[in-house]
Amino acid sequence: MSRPARLAVGVVSAGRVGSVLGAALARAGHPVVAASAVSDASVQRAERLLPGVPLRPPDEVVSSADLVLLALPDDVLGPMVTGLANAGAFRAGQIVVHTCGAHGIGVLRPATEAGALPLALHPVMTFTGAVEDLQRLDSCAVGVTAADDDDVAWNVGEALTMEMGAEPVRLPEAARPLYHASLAHGANHLATLVADCVELLRRNGVGEPERLLAPLLSAALDNALRHGDRALTGPVARGDVGTVRTHLRVLAEQAPEIRPAYTALARRTAARASEAGLLDSDAAREITDLLDNGREGT
Repeated sequence: MSRPARLAVGVVSAGRVGSVLGAALARAGHPVVAASAVSDASVQRAERLLPGVPLRPPDEVVSSADLVLLALPDDVLGPMVTGLANAGAFRAGQIVVHTCGAHGIGVLRPATEAGALPLALHPVMTFTGAVEDLQRLDSCAVGVTAADDDDVAWNVGEALTMEMGAEPVRLPEAARPLYHASLAHGANHLATLVADCVELLRRNGVGEPERLLAPLLSAALDNALRHGDRALTGPVARGDVGTVRTHLRVLAEQAPEIRPAYTALARRTAARASEAGLLDSDAAREITDLLDNGREGT
């Protein structure tokens, strides 16, 4: 795949994602000519990852760039694009990229109407805004979306992704909402689940619960990715109704805020274990009735 010409990059804004992708583009030879940063954290991040890059208002950043990188929250992106278009910041021939997972290129319509080439490049990774994040790009995928019939745009998006060190994965516009929901369900809710586990163990006097959980959770994640539903273990997948009943009781007594999440996930685990043939229908019914009604089925 041919490499894009060297492009003057403008980053709006220097958050955790924008600063890292801007640094990755700079590493690939595209000069970052301007960035926007409002909070103290963003300013410090820009100084660390985009040293020497002038900080300017968003409209000036966009006007000075060949490649505009809009690294903004989902709900902020649309209004920002509209505002920049109304200010006359976009121009024909620019490449305008956003990094939101939930949006395709439709949200960039005001830039497209000004003659820009729209792209959505969403890195499938969680970033902290640290220098180490550049290494994470080397092992992650990027969801690429361009206009369905624009082969040039698809090629540009894939080439930019590969230059940053990541692997491009083509996603049609219509696939973006469910794609993003699946990623958020996995990554975001996994973080919440782990934090709840750590908190429960700490409440019960377990010192350094992270050390206790790390080998178990790492193995569970690896097995799930390798073997799918065949990796399901534990009392729900085994049909151990008595153990599940005990879990529900102790959670109701000591951690009532966590019990609904346990119940919902246990119900989903029972359904998947049943569909995979790991849990027979009678055991699945008993587990489900217990989760739904607090008692075993008959």
